[in-house]
Amino acid sequence: MASVLASKMGLNSLRRKQAKTFNVTVVTMDADLEFNCELKWKGKDLFELVCRTLGLRETWFFGLRYDVKDTVAWLKMDKKVLDHDIPKEEPIVLNFLAKFYPENVEEELVQDITQHLFFLQVKKSILEEEIYCPPEASVLLASYAVHAKYGDYDPNVHKPGFLSQEELLPKRVINLYQMTAEMWEERITVCYAEHRGRTRDEAEMEYLKIAQDLEMYGVNYFSIRNKKGTSLLLGVDALGLHIYDPSNKLTPKISFPWNEIRNISYSDKEFAIKPLDKRADVFKFNSSKLRVNKLILQLCIGNHDLFIRRRRIDSLEVQQMKMQAREEKARKQMERQRLEREKQLREEAERARDELERRLIQLQDEAHMANEALLCSEETADLLAEKAQIAEEEAKLLAQKAAEAEQEMQRIKVTAIRTEEEKRLMEQKMLEAEMLALKMAEESERRAKEADQLKQDLQEARESERKAKNKLLEITSKSAYSPVPLSANALPPDGPNFNFSMENLSFDFKDTDMKRLSMEIEKEKVEYMEKSKHLQEQLNELKTEIESLKLKERETPLDILHNENTEKGTSKQSNFKKLTLQSTKSRVAFFQEL
Repeated sequence: MASVLASKMGLNSLRRKQAKTFNVTVVTMDADLEFNCELKWKGKDLFELVCRTLGLRETWFFGLRYDVKDTVAWLKMDKKVLDHDIPKEEPIVLNFLAKFYPENVEEELVQDITQHLFFLQVKKSILEEEIYCPPEASVLLASYAVHAKYGDYDPNVHKPGFLSQEELLPKRVINLYQMTAEMWEERITVCYAEHRGRTRDEAEMEYLKIAQDLEMYGVNYFSIRNKKGTSLLLGVDALGLHIYDPSNKLTPKISFPWNEIRNISYSDKEFAIKPLDKRADVFKFNSSKLRVNKLILQLCIGNHDLFIRRRRIDSLEVQQMKMQAREEKARKQMERQRLEREKQLREEAERARDELERRLIQLQDEAHMANEALLCSEETADLLAEKAQIAEEEAKLLAQKAAEAEQEMQRIKVTAIRTEEEKRLMEQKMLEAEMLALKMAEESERRAKEADQLKQDLQEARESERKAKNKLLEITSKSAYSPVPLSANALPPDGPNFNFSMENLSFDFKDTDMKRLSMEIEKEKVEYMEKSKHLQEQLNELKTEIESLKLKERETPLDILHNENTEKGTSKQSNFKKLTLQSTKSRVAFFQEL
């Protein structure tokens, strides 16, 4: 018995020595990553490995999330990975997600990879209706998502039906209107065509700029109860803490910015928040579970730290990243301008080539017609010559017959004197012969005139033939002209053999281009208000287009609440400012009385 126990203990010891690593699958919004981790690794070790693999430097927005029972939790950086309450079956599955959201995506998101991961996560949340999005904004966001995937709109490539397999709109929006998939695609394509000239990164940024103004963007909701036991929702986001009615996740009843909060703590299921205003009471609430309180505290601390960080001077690392991002943006813009110029020159060369080909075909057609006219003239001349020859032969024959008739008349005159009867008969025959001779003479004269006319027609036909030959020679000489100088590489290898100059494809990028580009980048802030106005007009136009097809009876409570806020002119930003105008003390008191 002792020996069996000893052998089992030895086997377990051997297994522990052999199992020095474990497998982890990290699911990102873009791909699944697999890692072989050491047993001693902490959350920080694995997180840094994932960030290095992705090439991500803006690590402060992200975390590794895992599911635990009926809630979620985030991997702690200073705690061993295997010490967390995660399922130990290998591979261990963790989700790499944005844990904290920026206040302003355009100013805070520096790296392209950071922006891309945010874009994918926000897009997924909108499609899965974790973030409420009104129908008109859904269409506009879908058009930017299409642009980010397919690039510039090209009617020859992006034909009707190319979006049939894409998931672009929340199911709630599709069910709310009497519109077919083709009708939705048409609306999206119209907006998509207007985004021409943007890169993928710019399209994703425009998507995020619209999405960040949605009421539920970046908000984590938790069920809580105040001292009176009223069921409420706590919202934690980049701006602060918000208290909602459970039936209305769009409009908070009270808000507390992070700069008004001095301390946050919890004991068991009770959460306590100490305002900076000492006159205000500590407001407390209860959550359903201790695990939820831990999650709330993590999110509060992280969002508060980022709130303070945004209001300080950027660290050297962030300054360096922003400088590199600006330089990269300037380089990409210059490259895009160069490509646009080359594309324009190529299009001009193709248009000129098409024009030359069209002119060549036209000249070939003219030459063909002239050749046909020449052949026709030759045939006509031959026919007239043949007719003239026949007429001439007929005239000779008639002249011969006229001479024979004259001889016959003379013979009859000689014999007519023999007798009177013969004379009378001869006179009669003579008269008939004279009439016949006269008729023959007239016919001979007519035939002679016809022969002269045919000779004249023959001369005219030969003159037409000569002119047609001259015209053909002139057209042939025209086709040997020199074309307009164009870009040599703009023509396909099997096209006409024209000579083109390379001068139009040379560009000089001087310092003045960089200075001008810098000035354009500086103007972006000035143009922001105009863009916002244009965006609102675009959304209103989309809403008007599809409003008549809406099925009112299918509106969700969130749709109704959003429409009410729109009618009142209430937005996410204006409501937050309005709620924070009151004193902290009065807001805490209001929370306790809810």
